[in-house]
Amino acid sequence: MTAPGEGLGDDDLLGDDDALDDEALADDAGPAPAVQAWRHPSRRRWVLFAALAIGVVVLDQLTKTAITTSLAPGQSVEVLGSWLRFVYWTNSGILFGMLPQSGPAFAVVSMVVVGLIGVYHAKAGRGLVTTVALGLLLGGALGNLVDRVRYGAVVDWVDMGIGEWRFYTYNVADAAITTAIVLLLAMAVFPRLADWAAE
Repeated sequence: MTAPGEGLGDDDLLGDDDALDDEALADDAGPAPAVQAWRHPSRRRWVLFAALAIGVVVLDQLTKTAITTSLAPGQSVEVLGSWLRFVYWTNSGILFGMLPQSGPAFAVVSMVVVGLIGVYHAKAGRGLVTTVALGLLLGGALGNLVDRVRYGAVVDWVDMGIGEWRFYTYNVADAAITTAIVLLLAMAVFPRLADWAAE
């Protein structure tokens, strides 16, 4: 027979003591802290959101001012032959000239949309692509809203096409809105894109 403790080395006894100490420390430490749920975009994300929107509005208004001071309404100038022309055109409808003669109504709608974009970013602006898309969308909406307030219509000036086949005349704000829509659709098709570089 083996007496109690006989055959056990000092290392074994120390090992048991260490295990007990580790368990005691674990109990004293309490449960591991839970991961804090995401609540709203960080300050840096808001800065990016606002910077994109402001950048779009500034660029949009500068280009429109250049067109309205250089060309007469309806006048155009060729830049790359008939492929690309700059033209002074006004649009009382929505994106790409759709639904004409509805400027005042869409001015009100644009104001509501601007508010909704900000609210949506506060609730869903976790991913970088979402912030970029909503920043572009806000800038485009504001850029065209400024035109509706100033002129009662939106100034369009980019005319692209081949010969008699022409694309819709558009502006920087329209381009920003279109890019934002493409990004939002891409995130709907590829949900992982919405979580890219998420906070």
